[in-house]
Amino acid sequence: MPTATLTLWNHADCTRLHEATLELLAGVGVDVLQDAASLRLYAELGAEVRGTRVRFAAELVERALAAAPREWVVRPRGGDTAPLVLRDGEVHWGTGSDCLYVCDPDTHQRRRAVLADIEGMAALVEKLPHLDFAMTMASPADVDPAVDDVVHTGALLKGTRKPLLLTPINGRRLARIQEMAAVAGEKDSIIVYAMPSPPLQHDAEALSKVVACAELQIPLVYAPAPCAGSTAPRSVTATVLVANAEVLSGLVLHQHVRPGAPFIYGAGGGAMDMRTMNGDPYTLPEACLALQACCDLARHYGLPSFSYAGNSEAKVLDEQWSAEAALTTLLGGLSRATLLHDIGYLEDGMQSSCESIVLGAELVGYAKAFMREVSLDDYALALDEIAAAGPGGNHLGSKYTRRHYREFWTSELFDDAGYERWSAEGARTLLDRVRVRTARLRSEPRAFELSAAQAAELDGIVAAELAAAGAV
Repeated sequence: MPTATLTLWNHADCTRLHEATLELLAGVGVDVLQDAASLRLYAELGAEVRGTRVRFAAELVERALAAAPREWVVRPRGGDTAPLVLRDGEVHWGTGSDCLYVCDPDTHQRRRAVLADIEGMAALVEKLPHLDFAMTMASPADVDPAVDDVVHTGALLKGTRKPLLLTPINGRRLARIQEMAAVAGEKDSIIVYAMPSPPLQHDAEALSKVVACAELQIPLVYAPAPCAGSTAPRSVTATVLVANAEVLSGLVLHQHVRPGAPFIYGAGGGAMDMRTMNGDPYTLPEACLALQACCDLARHYGLPSFSYAGNSEAKVLDEQWSAEAALTTLLGGLSRATLLHDIGYLEDGMQSSCESIVLGAELVGYAKAFMREVSLDDYALALDEIAAAGPGGNHLGSKYTRRHYREFWTSELFDDAGYERWSAEGARTLLDRVRVRTARLRSEPRAFELSAAQAAELDGIVAAELAAAGAV
């Protein structure tokens, strides 16, 4: 049935970009930094390896694209959340990762993130039905960076049963993290996010995640972030070309390690603000165009995709915050990316807040309603209903209206009453209503808690990893 969808590049356009990518990978190639093991694997699969430079014949790329699965399922660890079906055409929404700062939900002041923020925001995500997966939303100051991946995972598992999208340090502890997910109820409830190092580079930490995810069959998002004017030419098309070369050169290694391992095409592309030299603002129109082009390429390849939604460059919860969050949520939804992350981001990904997550979830509800199917069958046309009411009639009391009125989107946060009613109810702004709802959700009992045995086992795994890393 007809649905609202955004497309920038058609089949011919994507084919042209793909051909340019093959030319770039064969002629220029990519650098693999400080990773002799991955260089050996690239040589083993048939790539040309000279020093740290790796070049690819077209057939290596085509073979990897053919091997990658078109569908994979990521399960929750209980509750009412549906599994994430990773395939083109399905859309799932979630938060973001690793913000250094949070807007404190009690004082409303910007401060450094702490570990309790991860669990608290995950518990909030658990209560918001429009959000389908959770990420950390914080990089805590009170956690040793050497072991933050297992500590973060423990906090997320205690906060929510929804699938997790994780950003581990490298691939070395992924088996333990998968074990932690199994203790909490479902081994296959995690996805891993890794990034190349633009332009056209892969570092050892990123590639260790590529290899480990393939070996363990953990779905991998490989998502570059070249920036127009700095790590890519000042062109939307060229920025996407650099990103595509990075994704596909990672995919070649991933599918060599284990053909058929689940892989998600990561969209990425920022645009430096040359006035402020802000490195990667990604709510700019050109950045959103690059994201859309990457989603079109993922669809062209038949791969599930990963993009952005619900994010803002605003520093506080103000008008810019709400405007950018709304724009990016709707643009992300219309892109039909499989995984849309960063709901609730502020300050170019440097800051998060409970309030921004709550507003973001409401905006996702709006986007889902706008993305619905709009049928043209006889029942939807309702000619008999129109005829029965006749000219000058109305449909307020009809069975058809009673049957369907709840299907239309309504909001707890956006006010559509008349001025007099709004004024009589306290003349509250959007921010007032968001804060009231956030406070209510946070004060209510947790939607779930792990059993004492599960929590103790998780804590034991984390303690063992801390001891092994010398972080205790």
